Amino acid sequence: MKNKRYVLSCLIILLTGVIYFAVQSLQKNGTHRANFSGEWKSKESISMGGNIVCCYYSGDRMLAKTMKIAEQVNFLAVEVSSSFPGIAPVTSQEKLVFDGKESESQINHSREWGKKFTVKLSDDGQTMTVNSIVHKMVPTPYHVNVQEQMLVYVTEVWKLSNDGKSISIQTNAKSNLFGGERSWKTLFDKSN
Repeated sequence: MKNKRYVLSCLIILLTGVIYFAVQSLQKNGTHRANFSGEWKSKESISMGGNIVCCYYSGDRMLAKTMKIAEQVNFLAVEVSSSFPGIAPVTSQEKLVFDGKESESQINHSREWGKKFTVKLSDDGQTMTVNSIVHKMVPTPYHVNVQEQMLVYVTEVWKLSNDGKSISIQTNAKSNLFGGERSWKTLFDKSN
């Protein structure tokens, strides 16, 4: 009877040790989720790299050279201060929710200008993709009084570097009024 208890106790201790080491090894080898939180600076804004209209108003995230990001469980809160040359900077916040559902915002508080976008975080948590469609009314070439709708399709792929000190944003954009697709990369370095 004593031998059975001794053997059972040894098996329990051995099984506990095996489970402990298995859990520890899974934690070390598990995927590390990227953390985009912090203050980030770039030499140029996201919109300037592609020579296509990707920024739409002062305070637009695409126009900013500095971003302050607070990452939450299901979204990023991005605060920026930006403006066009010669105009006072405007501070704004944008919430990028990872649910893949379409969000919509009006630009310049106008029904004629707006943006629809979706945000998706990759399964491994290392990459975020923002797909936007912006619509705005613009003058027709050679007919200033005639307006037509311009659609701009923008895809941003945000990737945090392995050391967590920079974010590279690969951007692709195209418009229904301008031929071809443009592609460029913007690098933001962590400043805090």
